[in-house]
Amino acid sequence: MKYLSLCFLLLILSCAKTKHVVIVGDLELPRLAFAIDKLSGVLLENNYHVTVSDRLPENNTDRTIIIGEKGSENWNLNTSDLNIDDSSLTEKEGFQIMSFGQVTYIEGTDASGVLYGALDLVDHISETKVLPDSINKKDAPEMVLRGTVIGIQKPEYLPGRTVYEYPYTPENFPWFYDKDLWIEYLDMMVDNRYNSLYLWNGHPFASLVKLEDYPFAVEVSDEDFKKNEEIFKFVTEEANKRGIWVIQMFYNILVSKPFAEHYGIKTQERSRPITPLLADYTRKSIAAFIEKYPNVGLLTTLGEAMNTIDDDVEWFTKVIIPGVQDGLQSIGETNEPPIILRGHDTDAPLVMERALPLYKNLYTMNKYNGESLTTYEPRGPWAETHRKLSEAGSTHISNVHILANLEPFRYGSPDFIQKSVKAMHSIHGANALHLFPQTSYWDWPYAPDNTEPRLLEMQRDWIWYKAWGRYAWNSQHDRTEEISFWQDQLSQKYGVGSGEGILKAYEEAGEIAPKTLRRFGITEGNRQTLLLGMFASQLVNPYKYRVYPGFYESCGPVGEILLEYAKKEWEGEPHVGETPLQIINEIVNHGKAAVEGIEQATPYVIQDVTEFNRLKNDIYCYNLFANFFSEKVKAAMLVLRYSYSNNIEDLDQALPHLEKSVAYYQELVNRTKDTYLYANSMQTELRRIPIRGNDGKNKTWEELLPHYQKELEVFKHNIEMLKSDNNDEIIKTFKTLEPVEVLVLNKEASRFSLKKGQKVYSDNEAEIDEVAKELRHLTGVQFSDKEQQENGTVLHFKTDKVVKILVGYFNTNSFTVLAPPTLETNAQANNRGQADIKIANAMLVSGLYPVNIYSYRYEPGEHKLVLGKGRVLVLGFIDGQEKIVIHDAGITNKEEGKAIDWLFY
Repeated sequence: MKYLSLCFLLLILSCAKTKHVVIVGDLELPRLAFAIDKLSGVLLENNYHVTVSDRLPENNTDRTIIIGEKGSENWNLNTSDLNIDDSSLTEKEGFQIMSFGQVTYIEGTDASGVLYGALDLVDHISETKVLPDSINKKDAPEMVLRGTVIGIQKPEYLPGRTVYEYPYTPENFPWFYDKDLWIEYLDMMVDNRYNSLYLWNGHPFASLVKLEDYPFAVEVSDEDFKKNEEIFKFVTEEANKRGIWVIQMFYNILVSKPFAEHYGIKTQERSRPITPLLADYTRKSIAAFIEKYPNVGLLTTLGEAMNTIDDDVEWFTKVIIPGVQDGLQSIGETNEPPIILRGHDTDAPLVMERALPLYKNLYTMNKYNGESLTTYEPRGPWAETHRKLSEAGSTHISNVHILANLEPFRYGSPDFIQKSVKAMHSIHGANALHLFPQTSYWDWPYAPDNTEPRLLEMQRDWIWYKAWGRYAWNSQHDRTEEISFWQDQLSQKYGVGSGEGILKAYEEAGEIAPKTLRRFGITEGNRQTLLLGMFASQLVNPYKYRVYPGFYESCGPVGEILLEYAKKEWEGEPHVGETPLQIINEIVNHGKAAVEGIEQATPYVIQDVTEFNRLKNDIYCYNLFANFFSEKVKAAMLVLRYSYSNNIEDLDQALPHLEKSVAYYQELVNRTKDTYLYANSMQTELRRIPIRGNDGKNKTWEELLPHYQKELEVFKHNIEMLKSDNNDEIIKTFKTLEPVEVLVLNKEASRFSLKKGQKVYSDNEAEIDEVAKELRHLTGVQFSDKEQQENGTVLHFKTDKVVKILVGYFNTNSFTVLAPPTLETNAQANNRGQADIKIANAMLVSGLYPVNIYSYRYEPGEHKLVLGKGRVLVLGFIDGQEKIVIHDAGITNKEEGKAIDWLFY
C-alpha cells in the first residue's frame, strides 16, 4: 500500500512537471511546416509535450508559439486579438519574435523570414534547454542571396570528353542519388542560413530534359534519365522546404556529346561562331528545362567556349533569354525565374545593358579574389568591374571561387572571412554571396584527407560554411564578441578550454596562403596549386609563365613583386607598400604563432580527438610551408641580385637558403604522404604551376620533392660552372629548332625568314630587330596586319606528319594584339599543348613588342588553326616530337638585369 501511494505521488509530481507547448501555424506551406517540425523536435528533446495545430485552440492555457507570414490569412486569423506592430518588418527574409504572457509570436516578412525566426528560437532553446518566458528580437539578413556551390564535376576528364563535360549518371556521380547525403547538406545550409544552392555543370540539359527536335542529344539512358528526374525533384522540393533556391549553372557554347557526334562538330570550341543549329538547340534545351523546372534559376557563363564579346551579347539576348521566355510561355507562367550572369571572360556591363530591356529578373556575379582567397583589400581593375556590375541595376553577387591557394589544408579564419565580407559590401558593392567548397570542389562530396571511409568535405570544413554564412547574414558583429563566440564554438566541439588556442591557430595560419599568393604567385587561378610550392625559376622570372593580367593590381594591397623589389634594392630606390621581404617574415611568424596556438589547445582536447589531430597536422604543415617558401624567396632575392651585380658571392649566399628550403619541404612530405590523397582536386592538364598535372600526376608533395631536389642540384652545378669560367658568366645555349615541310593552303600566303630585317606583315613595315638563335632556321607565314586586327587569323595547312606550329604572341596588354592562350578564361587553352610559353622574349619586332613563343600540336591531315582578332605571328613548323626546353631568350626592349632563370635548368 505504501508502495502504491508512493507511485501515485510520483505520477502527480511528474504530471505537474510536464511542460505543454502548442505550436500554431499553416502546415500547408512547406517552409512553415519545416519550421514547425524543427521547433517540435527541439522542444521534445528538452522534455516538452508538443501539440501542433493550424488554429489557436479555444480556451488555451498552455505555452503557445504562433508562427506566420506577415499579412497572411492564417497569421491574421491567429493574431486577431492582438495589435502587433509589424510596420518595421519590411526587409526580405526578416522576422520578429515577441512574447505576450504565455504566447510567443514569430512573424516573418515572408515564408523564409518565418523559417529563420523559428530557427533562431530553436538555437536559443538548444543552448538554454528551455523555452524562454520572454523574448523580443528582430533580425534580417544583409545579403539577399547567400549560396553554396556543388560541382557536378570530377578531378579528371571522362574518356573521349574534355573539361566540364560530365553527364549525370550513377557511374559518374553515385553520391548524386543519395537522398540522405542531400538531406545532410541541405540541413547544413539552412542551419547556416544559406538560401541558394548552385549546381555547376558544363551542359546539364542533356541529362535532365528531352527535346522533340533533337531526341539523339540526350546523354544518359532512359533508366538514368528517370533517376535524374526523381532526384532533381527531390532536391528542389527539400531545398524549398528550407528556403533554398536551387540554381543550375551551365557553360556556353557547349553541346552534348551525342549532339556533337550527330552533326560532326566539337562539343565546345573557343573560336566557333554562333550558328543557327547551335542557337536552336541551346534555346530549346533551356525552354524545356524551364518548362519542367520553372522554379529553378539559371547561372550562365558566357565565354571560355565563345569567340567574341559581340557573340556573348547575341547569345545572351537572342538565345538564353528567349529560351527562358519560351519555357514560361509554354506553361502560361508570367513570373520570371532569376537569371544570373557571370562576369567571367565577358564584358558583363555591356551584356547587362543590352539584356535588361528584355528581361528584368537579372543578377550579376563576379569572382571576389579571382579563383583564390588573397585579400580583404581588393582594388584595381577587378574591383572596378565589380563596382560597374553593382551599378548595373540589379543585385550583384560576390563569387568566392575555387580557392586554389587554400587546397587542401583546413582553413577557418573568422577574422579574415568577416573582413572579406565587409569588403564585398564596401569596396565591390556586392550584396550576395556565392561560396565554393574550401577544398575538393572537383572531388565533392569528399575531402582530400587519406581516411577510410573518406571524410565528407561539408563535415570536415564546417567552420568554413559557418563563418561565411554568419557574416553574409551580418558582417557587422563586434570583433571582441566574435572572438568569444568562436572560442565557445571550438570549445564545444573539442573540449572546454581548447577554443582560445584553436582560434589563434586558425587565424594565424589563415594569413599564410593569402599573403604568399598575392605577393609571389603567377595566377590566382586553379592553374596554380600554391601549397605544392613554386620553383625558384618561377620566382625570378614569373612573366615567362604568363602572369595573369590584373592579378597583381587587383588581389592585394599596393606592393612590389620580387622582380621590382630586387631592382629597387640594387638601385637604392625607396620601396612602396607591401614588400616580398615583409611578407616572408610575416608568414614565418604566422606559422610559428599558429603552432603555438594549437599546442596551447592540445591539453584541453577531449572530444573529436581524431579530427583535432588532423587539424593539428594541418597547422604544422602550414608552418613548414611558410618556412619552405620563405627560404626559397631568400635564395631568389640573392639570385636576382646576381643578375645586376655579376658577383658570384651572391649565388654562394643563395645556396644555403635553397638547401634549407628543400629540407623544410622534406618535412612537409613526411607530414602529408600518409595523411593526404592529393593537394589539388583538379588533376588535369589545366594545372600548370608549379608543374604540369597531366594524367593525375604531380598532385602530392612526395611527387614534387624530387623536382625541388633536382632544382637544387642543378643550381649547385651551375654555380660551379660559373666559378670555372674566366669571365664569371656563362651564356646558356639551347638547341636550334629545325623546320619541317608543311603545305600552307592560304591563298596568296607568303613566307618570311626569321632573320634581322625581315618584314613580319604584308601591309606593315614592322621588321625583325633581333631573334633568338634557336629560331633562325625557321620560316614564318606572313599575314595582313589589318586583316588580323579586323577579322582574326586562320592558318589553313596540310601535313603528312605530326607537327608543332610555333606562334608568337606579343608580350603586352595592348588592345591591338591577340591575347595568348589563358586557362583562367578558356578551358580549351591547352587542347593542343598551347597553354605555356615555350620561349619567352624570343624576338623583338621594330615598333612593336617582345614576342613570346607558344606551340600548337597537330596530327597528320588537313587543318585550320583559327586564332582570334589581334596581332599575332605564325613563325614556323617543327617536328611534333621535338621537345622545346622552356626558357627565356632575354630579348627585350627593357634596360633591366639579364635573364637569370637559366641557373635552375
